[in-house]
Order: sequence, then C-alpha cells, then structure tokens
Amino acid sequence: MKRYRTRPRLFVLLCSVVFLAAACTTTPEPSAGFQPEVLPLPAEASDYAPISSYAAMEIPADNPITAEKVALGRQLFFDQRLSGDGERSCYGCHENDKGLSDGRTTALGAFDKVLSRNSPTLWNIGYHAEYYWDGRSKPLASQALAAWRGGNMGADPDEVVTELNGIEGYQDQFQAIFNEDATPENVSKALAAYMRTIISSNTPWDRWQAGDESAVSDSAKRGYEVFEKAECNNCHDGVLFTDLQYHNVGIGMDAEEPDLGRHKVTEEDSDRGAFKTPTLRDVSQSGPYFHNGSVATLEEAVDFMLDGGQDNPFLDRENLKEVDLSDAEREDLLEFLRSLDESVELKAPPLP
Repeated sequence: MKRYRTRPRLFVLLCSVVFLAAACTTTPEPSAGFQPEVLPLPAEASDYAPISSYAAMEIPADNPITAEKVALGRQLFFDQRLSGDGERSCYGCHENDKGLSDGRTTALGAFDKVLSRNSPTLWNIGYHAEYYWDGRSKPLASQALAAWRGGNMGADPDEVVTELNGIEGYQDQFQAIFNEDATPENVSKALAAYMRTIISSNTPWDRWQAGDESAVSDSAKRGYEVFEKAECNNCHDGVLFTDLQYHNVGIGMDAEEPDLGRHKVTEEDSDRGAFKTPTLRDVSQSGPYFHNGSVATLEEAVDFMLDGGQDNPFLDRENLKEVDLSDAEREDLLEFLRSLDESVELKAPPLP
C-alpha cells in the first residue's frame, strides 16, 4: 500500500505561515480606504517548514503564494457574503474551538440544508492532493469552488463576484493581485492560497519533538509508544498523522444503502466503503468522528478502532486488526492523542 511520509528538514527559525496568516498582528498605515491586514511571508513561500519534520509544501505554478493573496483569501474565508443565504462563511464549518470542524454529526449547508457527511478538519489541507472524504476533487482551488457553489455555501459564484466587484476594497485587491476583477476562478485561488497557510505546528507533541521534554506528560510519551505498538501509524502516518489514503473501517456499512465512499470515484470494488484517513491533529476537539459523524467521543472512536472496526466484506484487514491493550495503555494512548491539540487559532480579519 502506498504510504505518505513527510521527509525531515532543518528547523526553520521563522514565524510559520499559519501564524502569519492567523495569529500575528500588524498596524496598517492610516488610509481613507480599506486597508487589508497583509502579513509578511517567509522569503521562500513555497519552501516553508513550520516544524523540523515537515516537508516543503508543493505550491501550484499557476497559483503562487504571496502575502497579499493570502490576506485576500483570508478575508474571503471569513466573509458570509460569499454564501447563497448570506449567513455562513467557510469558517462556519471550520471553527477554532471545534478542531476546525463544526461539531455537527453531518455538515449544515446554506439555507440550513443538512448534508450527508461530516465536516473534516482543515489542518494541513495544503499537503493533500485530493479533497473531500472520497477524494473526488482536486486541486485545492477546485475544491474551494465546488464547496462554494455546492451544498456547503449554496452560492451562484457569478452573482457573488458581481457583488464583490462592487465593493471598492475587494475590487482594489483583485486588480492589484490578479490584474482583473473578481472571478469565480481567482476567488477560489485566493481561498486556496489562504488555506495552504492553515498548518498545525504548535501542539504539545510538536514542542516535545522539538526537544521540550516538559511539553507533554509521561503518560503522553508512553501513549506515543502505544500508538506505534498498536500500529495506528499504519494509516495515521508521519507528522501529518494521515497516509492520505482511503480505507474501509466498517463505519456505516451496516446501513440498508451504505455510503460507498471512494468507490463512487474509482468504481473499484476494493474501494467500497473506503474513506480518507483523517488527520489526528486536534483530534480531541474535532468530534464527532468518521465520515458520517456516527461516533460521538474520542474514547468511543479509539475503542472502535482497537476492536478492529466493523466487519464487512471490504474491511481493510491489512491495516486494521484487533488490538488488546490494558486499561493503563488505553489511557496513555488517549493522553497522547490529546497532546495533538492545536493552540494556533484562525482569526477573522477586517473585511471591506
């Protein structure tokens, strides 16, 4: 099975892009017009590495990252005027205190439409090559456009960009960054540029890995050993804590008409009921769990996986096996998972 592993890199003593996009502050020069909160990026935006073991992120040649484009994308990400009902933004499904998810069993889209799948976290989304639980969309800008016009935001992008072009602060930025007015395509590119800066790099586990022995408890350290002993890292691999692959763990397969996940994209029998491995970063905050949000708590999710999932003809038996842990080992494993909680927050910028 293909495995994704991020390669080691030297520690970079620069403010990571996620902090620059979400946490740092600047004081803009006074002006009569709208002043976007433009924050500096590292000199090589395509080669940043917030912690020592992240690989460089691949940035599409047709959508290079600039500080100005990230600032624009950040405004759009938080702007409810992008939605069809004017009542929700991208951030509405990816909130700080909910692990960049929404805390719902399945997502609630525009016009209060209940969607069929759980909102996945956005941490490290720029390292993914395929999007949604079934990987049906790529690249990232295309996913942003699909969510914008689909059930999530329920908008007509052509109508929205007409409104955006009537807002001086937006019009000025699009002209300066893209040399044209707002279009569905360049709005999506700006959103993608911002989302690539949403990087988890300040968890207690990261600080421990960087050499701070006091960053996590002894229980969490033991739990990391349990995590590897139980071979959870078969799928929750590397510093991303996901192999970016698709696996059937049995969730929902007992339904009368189960969601077949990746099979809808590939039509391969081996992909029936398979869904993308979610990252474990911020996992204690991002419940409920799995593609249908059917498991309420982290403890229940861990027990489900330790039990080997739910039996069905397409269960990934190569990577998912029953694991017998003592009560103490289970508690240590949970403590390790909690050490992946992220302290960085996405902060709303001023809007034009």
